[in-house]
Amino acid sequence: MALMHEPTAPYHSAQDALRVLETVAGHATGVTDTELARRTGLDPERLTALLRMLRREGYVEQVTDGAYVTGETLRRLGSAQEREQALGEQLQQTLDRLRDSVGAAVYLSRYIDGEVRIGQYADGPTTPAVNEWVDFRSSAHATAIGKSLLTQLDHNARRDHLSRHKMARLTSRTITSDKLLLSRLEAQPPTVPVLDLQEYAIGTVCAAVPITAGSAVGCLALSLPVEHAHRLRQAADTLNRGAAPLLLSLAI
Repeated sequence: MALMHEPTAPYHSAQDALRVLETVAGHATGVTDTELARRTGLDPERLTALLRMLRREGYVEQVTDGAYVTGETLRRLGSAQEREQALGEQLQQTLDRLRDSVGAAVYLSRYIDGEVRIGQYADGPTTPAVNEWVDFRSSAHATAIGKSLLTQLDHNARRDHLSRHKMARLTSRTITSDKLLLSRLEAQPPTVPVLDLQEYAIGTVCAAVPITAGSAVGCLALSLPVEHAHRLRQAADTLNRGAAPLLLSLAI
């Protein structure tokens, strides 16, 4: 399966954060932000933002003299015995924070063995998750998640997916023409959120952004009741800016 994506801003942030973590991990007694800037080549403003994120996620800690050392999250993810549980917990904590920051239910999805998979999600009393009235695996043509994942595949992989899943009309807004859908997927800029404006379910709008690194295809998505549709694009931008910690967790 060939991929058609370009690195997005969260990808670059995660790569920069990995450089910072590698430098911190190489200094058992700690390393100052001045030394980090020198060794990583990052400008002070960007480094400060990355260190703030890494501290919040538990990847680094700041000791009494101001130097940075590895944090508990990094130690747990580096442990073979704890990695699977630690990764699940870390991803859930990040999703919970994103849910609160965007004011919407959020979802982490991957494209695995030719199918759409919802790995984890975060919802709440005021941020309800979408009612999966049609299996997400067979409705990629109608969901922001599915379309975001499909945009990251090459043309042949997209056609293969659509050949295995009938494009059923779920609402009056659902695209059921494979020619039209493929054309829109081809034209979708990789850095622009993919939207679902009541294509999957009446009363719900969704947006998804890619979180792809290497050969893995994934996306981060949110859903809102249609009465909050005016918040969709701003919420999607906030979601995109907050995707770096998820990419970082998956990359370590």
